Amino acid sequence: MIKDVQEKILKLKAEKDVCILAHSYMSEDVCEVADFVGDSYALSVKAKTAPQSTVIMCGVRFMAETVKMLSPRKKVILASPQAGCPMAEQFDREVIAEVKKMYPDYAVVAYVNTTAELKTIADVCVTSSSAVKICRAIPQKNILFIPDINLGSYVKAQVPEKNFKLLSGGCPTHAKIEKSEVVAAKAAHPEALFLVHPECRPEVVALADYVGSTSGIMDYAGKSDKKQFIIGTENSIVQHLQFKCPDKEFYPLSKDLVCHNMKLTTLADVLHCLEGRGGEEIVLDENLRKQAVKCIEKMIEYGG
Repeated sequence: MIKDVQEKILKLKAEKDVCILAHSYMSEDVCEVADFVGDSYALSVKAKTAPQSTVIMCGVRFMAETVKMLSPRKKVILASPQAGCPMAEQFDREVIAEVKKMYPDYAVVAYVNTTAELKTIADVCVTSSSAVKICRAIPQKNILFIPDINLGSYVKAQVPEKNFKLLSGGCPTHAKIEKSEVVAAKAAHPEALFLVHPECRPEVVALADYVGSTSGIMDYAGKSDKKQFIIGTENSIVQHLQFKCPDKEFYPLSKDLVCHNMKLTTLADVLHCLEGRGGEEIVLDENLRKQAVKCIEKMIEYGG
């Protein structure tokens, strides 16, 4: 049955000139029909260079918005219209504008996990893998980092020469992981390396053998000569690594490391998009798009 649906999708996407993008947190059956699989920014870059005229984003809303910002002439469809990102939606532009008035000499550095509207007020955008490099590179000494306090704390520790202001936002999935869960996982798997996403709390990150983005964690595990790993990010990565590296063992840090918004997208959703009876086309006001894309262009300028 799954194979039948996948074959329909592959046939329709070729006929209709569609590129399918799947975030790494998607299920394996969705990833198998995608043209590209990766983290949010990598997918946006791929969409820009893909020859197809239509893009289906299997991810969450801010990711589809970012694709549209970078590829305004393409039709961009979010496979599951309900799939949002709690972190991206924690602050709106008006709130950050008020905070900015309190710290007028601070550059606003926005994590890519933000809405298009919030990006319009940012000076530069960052990803989890480029945040340290870009915060070092920008000329401003003072940085207002939004919205993730945990990623911001990680960057602040790596860039002590800059002054940071952090807000109490973040990824609820990563942020709920406790230090005690890491201690328990390490006790259960004493030979395993602990690989963690910087959206986790500082006390969790401090226990890691490797800290990095989703793609970074997968690359590290694939290239390492070690055979056992505790994965401190969304549990779908455990499954993907098990397929990618069958000679190695991967353990979830917690059964609760699940992004329910990412899990909304199903293989059937992708098929329905291609059949014209599902998904939501992402439409951005052109003035808003031009304002929002500036911080992404700055990120590229600084090597993001």
